[in-house]
Amino acid sequence: MLTILASILVFGVLITVHELGHFLVAKLTGMKVDEFAVGFGPLIYQNKTPETIYSLRLVPLGGYNKIAGMEADDRDRPDGFNSKPLWARMLVICAGSAMNFILPALLFFVIFMSSGMDTPVNKAVVGMVSAGQPAAAAGIMPEDKIIAINGTQVTTWEDLINTMKANGPKETVFTIDRAGSVRDYKIVPEMNTELGRPLIGIGPKFTKRPMGVVESVTTSISFEQKIIGNMLTALKRIVTGRSSSAELSGPIGVAQMAGDVASQGVLPLLNFIAFLSINLAIINMLPVPALDGGQLVVLMVEGIRGKPISIKWQERIQMLGFALIILLTLFTTFNDLSR
Repeated sequence: MLTILASILVFGVLITVHELGHFLVAKLTGMKVDEFAVGFGPLIYQNKTPETIYSLRLVPLGGYNKIAGMEADDRDRPDGFNSKPLWARMLVICAGSAMNFILPALLFFVIFMSSGMDTPVNKAVVGMVSAGQPAAAAGIMPEDKIIAINGTQVTTWEDLINTMKANGPKETVFTIDRAGSVRDYKIVPEMNTELGRPLIGIGPKFTKRPMGVVESVTTSISFEQKIIGNMLTALKRIVTGRSSSAELSGPIGVAQMAGDVASQGVLPLLNFIAFLSINLAIINMLPVPALDGGQLVVLMVEGIRGKPISIKWQERIQMLGFALIILLTLFTTFNDLSR
């Protein structure tokens, strides 16, 4: 039940915020929005105004805008999408992803203000052990104090990293102090090509540091920028074949993760929503037909040609995009089920 509720919340927030971006900019640029709906399916509540119908629908997994002039039989309306200047249409298309970039900054701000920042403790004490990694297989546990590596004494986490790097990916003897009992563990590190150093699957301890309003704002922005950079790098690695596409998750995988994270508390769930929002913003701006990025490319081509692409070709491009999205959804769902 928790997984279902968490999934509804996650997908509902992400898609509604995305559609809200399109809605607000469409209104600001003078476009008529016939309906703005939260959820889809059977109608629960509706409020009609002269400009827009606001709807609440039964299935709370997103939302949608019905912007005038975007349907094939409704393209010539003077207050519609296609009747507005090119710059206005491009802004409307970009606004959804823009909102998905704004949301994480707000969520990170709430997280940093509420819980401060995790700061690593520079002591050679194990804070976490990753399951399935060499340290876990050897029996290393959180709170273990590493006092020597191959006989070389270490006192700080920096000492630990430098000594492991010097030893390389060969069998290494870690001398561990566990609650006053000292013993040696033989571990074979795994070389991480990205970091250029061997790893055994452990992390340092962290301490919470309170943050004020200004620092929370600046840290939220810089933190999101770092995440965007990491996601773009990961996407590039998948596209170039340097990372396996089997790592991709679909709706089932995301739902499972949402349930797992929700069980840890509100702040971890907010953090998860923020990460997914950034992911959605980046993916949605890829130049793929049927995504906002694909529509943006069509508008750019119109600007270069000085006239729009024919409706016939626009529909063909959209159909190609939908086919690609369906194939990707099937592929990621297969990955989820395989796991």
